[in-house]
Amino acid sequence: MHVAGRIEDYALIGDMQTAALVCRDGTVDWLCLPRFDSHAIFAGLLGTEEHGFWRLGPAHAADAAPPTAARRRYRGDSLILESEWDTPRGTVRVTDFMPPRDGAPQLIRIVEGVTGRVPMRSALRMRFSYGRVVPWVHKHEGRTVAVAGPDSVWFDTACETYGKALTTYADFTVAPGDRIAFTISWEPSHKQPPALPEPEQSLEATEEFWHDWVEQCTYHGPYREAVVRSLITLKALTYAPTGGIVAAPTTSLPEEIGGVRNWDYRYTWLRDAAITLSSLLRTGYREEARAWREWLLRAVAGDPENLQIMYGIAGERELGEAELDWLPGYENSTPVRVGNGAAHQLQLDVYGEVTEALHLAHMTGLSRNDYASLLQLKLIRYLENHWDQPDEGIWEVRGPRRHFVHSKVMAWVAVDRTIKLIESGDADGPLEKWRELRDDIHRDVCEKGYDKERNTFTQSYGSRELDASLLLIPQMGFLPPDDKRVIGTIEAIQRELSTPDGFILRYPTTGEDAGVDGLEGDEGAFLACSFWMADDLAMIGRVDEARKLFERLLALRNDLGLLAEEWDPRLQRQVGNFPQAFSHVPLIDTALRLTASGAYGG
Repeated sequence: MHVAGRIEDYALIGDMQTAALVCRDGTVDWLCLPRFDSHAIFAGLLGTEEHGFWRLGPAHAADAAPPTAARRRYRGDSLILESEWDTPRGTVRVTDFMPPRDGAPQLIRIVEGVTGRVPMRSALRMRFSYGRVVPWVHKHEGRTVAVAGPDSVWFDTACETYGKALTTYADFTVAPGDRIAFTISWEPSHKQPPALPEPEQSLEATEEFWHDWVEQCTYHGPYREAVVRSLITLKALTYAPTGGIVAAPTTSLPEEIGGVRNWDYRYTWLRDAAITLSSLLRTGYREEARAWREWLLRAVAGDPENLQIMYGIAGERELGEAELDWLPGYENSTPVRVGNGAAHQLQLDVYGEVTEALHLAHMTGLSRNDYASLLQLKLIRYLENHWDQPDEGIWEVRGPRRHFVHSKVMAWVAVDRTIKLIESGDADGPLEKWRELRDDIHRDVCEKGYDKERNTFTQSYGSRELDASLLLIPQMGFLPPDDKRVIGTIEAIQRELSTPDGFILRYPTTGEDAGVDGLEGDEGAFLACSFWMADDLAMIGRVDEARKLFERLLALRNDLGLLAEEWDPRLQRQVGNFPQAFSHVPLIDTALRLTASGAYGG
């Protein structure tokens, strides 16, 4: 009997339209088809085997846990997973991948005998609508098909299959040189069956795709392995048809095991996508930047005054939040949520992140887009009248709105970068008026968001609490790194928001402003904030300390180089949705900064 593994036990495979998570024992516990945000056909990750899974590995006793792979790796710089089991009867390898789409979405699994003769089993239990719907499974012209409502999933293999307990099985034995393929393909149920898969050709094409994509990477420093794996992960989180970038391919993986901080991340946050774009641009990936800019212009359309903080991967605006009460949740962490009610929050910092991304695209030579410049001007006209309002801030608090310092700083960034655009001659706007606005915001933050007694900026106006987003003040150029207020803030965050192992919390969940986020419970160290700390330490000249923190963060990655959103210092494990763009982006940024400073060992 398989139970969901630790979050770090999972590998990511995907086709840049959706993604699957594969556990160490060869079980696919999560897959949504045909898109990232579609209903899951395997939802065992958030429930039990009853909610859908596909296990492929050495045969084992029915009452025993399936054996875990002795080794696993990605094949070179690709998203092709290879898992190997050593059994008393020999060694077997399973190769899992999803080919970049040319037709129906496919998940292909190839079993290969290495030594001996190994008995194997495939157990496929498809459950549609997040494990709620049992499909009609039947044979059609020699192929197995599962149908429920608008969806059909086709299962193809040369092995003989049989049904038992609403599960499709295949039992077989592999010897050295044997290669046996299994494929599932999705198709709308009213359409003709998808073409028969060609697993070996698809494998070759998938490997070639990733090889060619990684070759474009311009980073060749000492952290190349970690940077390239992070870039591949970010590419996998990009929805190829539109250029939208999801924050993570999962929903409701908890920020606290057993807690309620469980959110759906299968959407495009402007903030996350903008910082992802900046990392891609800095490592040579202009095509992704161009596609995201086009996505942004379509999503925002002619309505920048009503800019949302997130959209669907094709630019959808309505992302209504609901709870799936039939799923018991990952390690009993409920509720399981789909959709995201934060979509309509006011988060003024988003204007800064979007403008910074457009500015960086412009500075790195991305071909000019007149509407992108026009959008930037419209965003500033909105901010002129709204920057001084309270908002929900970067962390999407569900408590009362506040005057968050980070939000004001990012409003300043938006105005500053737009002034630079006008000064470059690529846009027209009221320069003097906006220079005054930039000065007004700067003065307001320094007067109302700074605690002179403690020499630190604070989370919000009038608060004494700290917030790790303040670490972005020097990175955004709001103040220089050697400003005493910047150094004081960095040192205060180190003192007050560090875990015992030196990682950084987002903000206090106990104390004067306890409940700022309007939620019960606690959370782990936020990995992005810990990377920001490493960046800041390097910026203020404490480069050896920065490198040591960065390398401790690299050590938190799983064996495949993947990171979730947070690290639980008490349980010593990854928590939150996985893998998380907002963790992999600052990993890349910090690696670039440390490489530029020469601050690395060896």
